[in-house]
Amino acid sequence: MNAQTEFLSIIGPAGQLELAIDRPTEAARGTAVIAHPHPLHGGTLTNKVVQTLARACVQAGWTSVRFNFRGVGQSEGVYDEGRGELDDLMAVIEAQAPSGPLCLAGFSFGSFVTSHAAARLHDSRDIQHLVLIGTAASRFEVAPVAAELHARTLVVHGEQDDTVPLSSVMDWARPQSLPVLVVPGGGHFFHGQLPLLRDLVLRHLRA
Repeated sequence: MNAQTEFLSIIGPAGQLELAIDRPTEAARGTAVIAHPHPLHGGTLTNKVVQTLARACVQAGWTSVRFNFRGVGQSEGVYDEGRGELDDLMAVIEAQAPSGPLCLAGFSFGSFVTSHAAARLHDSRDIQHLVLIGTAASRFEVAPVAAELHARTLVVHGEQDDTVPLSSVMDWARPQSLPVLVVPGGGHFFHGQLPLLRDLVLRHLRA
């Protein structure tokens, strides 16, 4: 993302996992772990939406940790339909944010994986923010968000998303009475609207 980005690897459940870390200039408020889109459809830690999330987190004072799921980039292993990817995410959290304030964020497939991590961790960790962008509710079984986390959760979806229809996200959110912030005219990748997306996330993180 910038010249200060630190690249490293950790040992994950299926071998090495590639990480990219960006730090705020001041003391960090906590650690934000960000999950990328579908590994089999070009999703990586350099995805523009993922980088936008990382930028917003750093600007809000969080250390941002992006990573490549198994089988992507320098990360070892093979795609595992979300099961192994959840294990990857949990391993990154354990390695980079074993304690302290936590922000979990994901885009598309990454939101699906992140939802399950939040469900697994909300009883034991201080999840201060949950950010789900372009949530892949039409393609995967996204976990419901615990009621205690609703006020800390931001769900953003493009009105004209043709990869994940807005209606599927509403169907997921409706039984939970979980608000969804809709970007008018927005597509799945928020082309031309990434500054707006950054500002929406930044506003949420600073609230």
